[in-house]
Amino acid sequence: MSSDPPRTRIQRRNRRAILEAALAVFSQHGFRGATLDQIAAEAGLSKPNLLYYFPSKEAIHETLLAGLLETWLDPLRALDPAGDPIEEILGYVRRKLAMSRDFPRESRLFANEILQGAPRIGPTLDGELKSLVDEKAAVIAGWSAAGRIADVDPWHLIFSIWALTQHYADFDVQVRAVLGPDRGDPFDGAERHLVTLFTRLLTP
Repeated sequence: MSSDPPRTRIQRRNRRAILEAALAVFSQHGFRGATLDQIAAEAGLSKPNLLYYFPSKEAIHETLLAGLLETWLDPLRALDPAGDPIEEILGYVRRKLAMSRDFPRESRLFANEILQGAPRIGPTLDGELKSLVDEKAAVIAGWSAAGRIADVDPWHLIFSIWALTQHYADFDVQVRAVLGPDRGDPFDGAERHLVTLFTRLLTP
């Protein structure tokens, strides 16, 4: 049980403001390019006030990443071994694409951490993330072995889903520039394309 005293309403509000500001600054500038001064200014707080809540830039970044990883893993956790195999995998594709649409800054924060060699979340990648992927890969392999989906490498299938959905968050500016203003929301076309692509790939 934590011995920390409960936070006041103002303290909770300020912590949320700092984390929201840090998300904006980190997703734009990366960890190395971000500064505490930038985060404090974005949050509307003084730097000493910010340091009352978080002792360092690293502490803010780690808090953001910890919360993000929980959210990031939820769509894969929801893949149901008892469900229809193709529909379960397509459901995962849709959930990952929705996360790119709804949480683009979080996606870029995660991508920046990975590009730097994952110095702050390496143990989680080797631990919780690997265990979950291995668990779901075994489910997908079982579906393949039973002939319920085509013969696919389950790990590389999951990597492909990550790449093809997170691209729309991490390269949003490029996607919208290439499509042009007349094409509307790119996520509508992306979902139709990815559902068709993975349905053809997975159908025995």
